[in-house]
Amino acid sequence: MLCVLKAYIASVFIAYLLASVAATQVVLSHVSAMGVGVSPADRLFASLHDLLGLASSYLVLIAAAFALAMPVAAGLCRRLPHQRALLYALAGFTAIVALHMIMKAVLGVSGIAATRSLPGLLSQGAAGAVGGLCFHLLTPRRDT
Repeated sequence: MLCVLKAYIASVFIAYLLASVAATQVVLSHVSAMGVGVSPADRLFASLHDLLGLASSYLVLIAAAFALAMPVAAGLCRRLPHQRALLYALAGFTAIVALHMIMKAVLGVSGIAATRSLPGLLSQGAAGAVGGLCFHLLTPRRDT
């Protein structure tokens, strides 16, 4: 159980780190496309700023999404044990994309600006997929 908890915490942090940095870079690419110069130092500073600034909200939301998605994937893994990596990656992807779709439907706004575009939304899903894959790699396989 402790191993699963450690894997959960690590996978949430990995997904958050990647999602936060990806969201920042998507927004900065839109700013750059408007002709505003964005230096590598600006990109780094903005990424670090967002990592700290989004932790109180986005990190918590990702943790909640993963708390729902990973047990569902575990249940599916009992039926499809040879698809474990794929199932956890899909669970992470789906959790993050669903999180943004639900926020948009319920609140009427995109909580993360990058998700207003399909590439931005997919980048968030990809961060979730990496987090799910991290969970897969850090948890023991249970043969049933």
